[in-house]
Amino acid sequence: MPNRKRTNIKPGDRVRIVLKADQGSGTLTEGTVDKLLTNAKDHPHGIKVRLVDGRVGRVKEIL
Repeated sequence: MPNRKRTNIKPGDRVRIVLKADQGSGTLTEGTVDKLLTNAKDHPHGIKVRLVDGRVGRVKEIL
């Protein structure tokens, strides 16, 4: 899945992430990527990013 590979996500991309607080419900939050926080080339739960508004979560969808 594209959201699990770091090379598919870059700053400025519009994405939907799941915040830590929303992991149980799976609620998605839409925003623009400011910085990639996962250093590994891929991650089974999605790449962790910081949005431009400061919220942090794992990418579930790339828009």
